[in-house]
Amino acid sequence: MSPASAVQDSQVSATNTEIANDFSIQVATVNGSGSQTANLVLIRSMFQMGVPVSGKNLFPSNIAGLPTWYTIRANKQGYIGRKKEIDILVALNAETAQEDVKALDPGAAVIYDEPLKLDAVRNDLIFYPVPFDTLIKPICPDAKLRRLVRNMIYDGILSKLLDIEMAEMEKALTKQLGNKAKAVVLNQAALQAGYEFASQHLPKRDPFHVERMDKTTGKILIEANAAVALGAMMAGVTVVTWYPITPSSSVVETLIDYLKKYRMDPDTGKATFAVVQAEDELASLGMALGAGWAGARSMTSTSGPGISLMGEFTGLGYYTEVPAVIVDVQRAGPSTGLTTRTAQGDILSTAVLSHGDTKHILLIPSSPEECYELTQQAFDLAERFQTPVFVMTDLDLGMNTWMSDAFVYPDKPLDRGKRLDAATLEKLGEWGRYMDVDGDGIAWRTVPGDGLPAYFCRGSGHNARGQYSERADDYQNNLDRLARKFETARRWVPAEAVDVVDGADVALIAYGSSHWAVDEARDQLRRERGLETSYMRLRAYPFTTAVEQFIDRHTRVYVVEQNRDAQMMSLLKLDLTPGQVGKLRSVLYYAGLPLDARTVSDEIVAQESE
Repeated sequence: MSPASAVQDSQVSATNTEIANDFSIQVATVNGSGSQTANLVLIRSMFQMGVPVSGKNLFPSNIAGLPTWYTIRANKQGYIGRKKEIDILVALNAETAQEDVKALDPGAAVIYDEPLKLDAVRNDLIFYPVPFDTLIKPICPDAKLRRLVRNMIYDGILSKLLDIEMAEMEKALTKQLGNKAKAVVLNQAALQAGYEFASQHLPKRDPFHVERMDKTTGKILIEANAAVALGAMMAGVTVVTWYPITPSSSVVETLIDYLKKYRMDPDTGKATFAVVQAEDELASLGMALGAGWAGARSMTSTSGPGISLMGEFTGLGYYTEVPAVIVDVQRAGPSTGLTTRTAQGDILSTAVLSHGDTKHILLIPSSPEECYELTQQAFDLAERFQTPVFVMTDLDLGMNTWMSDAFVYPDKPLDRGKRLDAATLEKLGEWGRYMDVDGDGIAWRTVPGDGLPAYFCRGSGHNARGQYSERADDYQNNLDRLARKFETARRWVPAEAVDVVDGADVALIAYGSSHWAVDEARDQLRRERGLETSYMRLRAYPFTTAVEQFIDRHTRVYVVEQNRDAQMMSLLKLDLTPGQVGKLRSVLYYAGLPLDARTVSDEIVAQESE
């Protein structure tokens, strides 16, 4: 009797309804087991077959042996946010296997390591037992290597059960392992062993399968941290300062690889850039500001705890008006929080980072493509407005695998802002470092090497000429000009993306990675409840006047965000009238997992029913 036959009587019957290109797979293993290779091969093979996919990794804080879950979603309609329900579970971690199985909805499929005997846990699931150790032993005699290679067996199993073409599996495997010839041979053998076992012993009983499509043409698979790095390089960054911190470290690590490849002087072989690892996040921003003052395009990258440390130098950059770009890949807080979980909890603190009266420009991408584009724009805005500019991403965007439109090579010159030269000085007649000669709040600055004396001002009181002053009128005039400059930024930052549905009373506002859940939730509300909704996706702070106009058009406006305290709503309230504020409602999610559509739609339905 085959392993599958032995448990067949205790399982639910297979459905006659096939489900093509619409399912989620969760692989439950342990950290450090080498499963990432198998997971990336699996997701890429489906992508190569033209199926829209996304991958999300739930992993512990860099501790080998602890549980990890990788979830792949395939969806023919192009939904790439997290799906709340798991359709296929690959259970290989004895510590979490029973709990993982208990969490499934009835009818889900379970591929599991045979010794775990998971078929005894429930009788309303479809079970596929697999003797992983037996299959891998003849393929890989080396016991230490065996635990890494055995993961490829479940790729072979899934290739057979889901109709994923083996040729695409092998193509993805070769791409993933590159020139590691021995590894390719071993993993191909494991892949084939899984496929053959499924062919002989696992009759198909679940409804899920993969069919070729053509919805990935012109698309790429990428993590947004890499997109940010590529955007920074395209923006002309020359000085990068940082201190490693999860989940932002790969921004700089990837950028270093790009810079070493593309930013070496072909004649001398020397680097045309500088990357400095500082002693902490505060020091890294201080170095970036020093480079920005000197005329370099500079940046640093960090996450929430680093943002907290950067408060003092952020205020210095704001008040002395020195450009720098700060990339914040947000994670769950407070304090150390959950280092490997996602959140949008830095929005409010970053917008007003430092003491006193400060307001900072925030750019908020929602996709890898926007991470690439808005990072470039951040450098232009930092120099245009002579101030630190923040690029606000999150762990979900930064460290997970996303399907994205291909990136476009920039076709605009760099915006270096108001840099004073001799011709401009002659035209102005006189110059003061903080004089607002154009009425936009932006003064002219000098940069060493531009032919005029370099200028430096400390972060204490100063007048329009940059001279030290503690006069009340000088201080107030300076703060008023900085506020005027912030208002000017409303006309320069990326505009909100707006979809207004005629006749809709209900509207949604979201930002960042929440977009993908909201986009799908709108379709759920329309399909299941007949509820039409308009939608505005915020892309920057300060907001444009379009925000007020959008709220005015609707009766109820749900602000969706991934934090406990409705931080974006707090920022919105600063710009709105009492009547507009009264229309706002919160949809909040802060469990650390990427936001899913069902959570959004269920919460809106619940509030609409009140």
